[in-house]
Amino acid sequence: MRACTESAELGLFTEPAYTLHREASEHPLLLVCEHASRFIPAGLTDLGLSHEAAREHIAWDIGALALAERLSAALGATLLAANYSRLLIDLNRPLGAQDSIPAKSEIYDIPGNRDLDEATREYRRECLFKPFHDRLQTLIDQRLAQGRPVRVVGIHSFTPVYHGQPRTLEAGVLFGEAKDYAQRLLDGLSQHPVKVAGNEPYKINPLGDMTVPVHGDARGLEAVLIEVRNDLLRTPEGIDRWTDYLRPLL
Repeated sequence: MRACTESAELGLFTEPAYTLHREASEHPLLLVCEHASRFIPAGLTDLGLSHEAAREHIAWDIGALALAERLSAALGATLLAANYSRLLIDLNRPLGAQDSIPAKSEIYDIPGNRDLDEATREYRRECLFKPFHDRLQTLIDQRLAQGRPVRVVGIHSFTPVYHGQPRTLEAGVLFGEAKDYAQRLLDGLSQHPVKVAGNEPYKINPLGDMTVPVHGDARGLEAVLIEVRNDLLRTPEGIDRWTDYLRPLL
């Protein structure tokens, strides 16, 4: 920890790394929202981004927290949600991944992440990444020790346009080893008038993803990420619709 005390960001992360909803839930589902927040401490001046860019998809998954909270309430399930922007450190990336602390995201340069010293990188890991994943591991450990079933589901959103290319896909179920669980979700969503696909618009990669490979597949648990296009999650009606689609399937 000595190197961390040399970070220029020392003392900036005063808010908890995460919010935990319904910790005592008996539901087997553990909801995770790694990209729930766009919060960046004021002292970091939005990492040098414009006001508009710091509120776009690069900073968080728009609509994901609202959907995760609604699902948590509807099912009475535990939800672990991040309280800081993924631009500070991405909680769904292994620490060794190139974009763990991105210097560029899509078309945006991130000046505040350029040329960070190791003390600052380690400080972010200790303040933001480690508490979140330690808590998720503990939640899983406790349930398994009680002989309870556990399913891990990350709630994410994606942009309607990526690098100038429109996306017609409306939702994706991303999975590694949990093929049967993922297929049940895909089959259920296919009963509704939505365009859905497996492992689209992204694929699970053990070298580039954290939640599914580490907390799910490596422990023999059913684990998936659900991606919903974020223009479908920008209104209360949209959140209601996707809650109704997903609630009976999870």
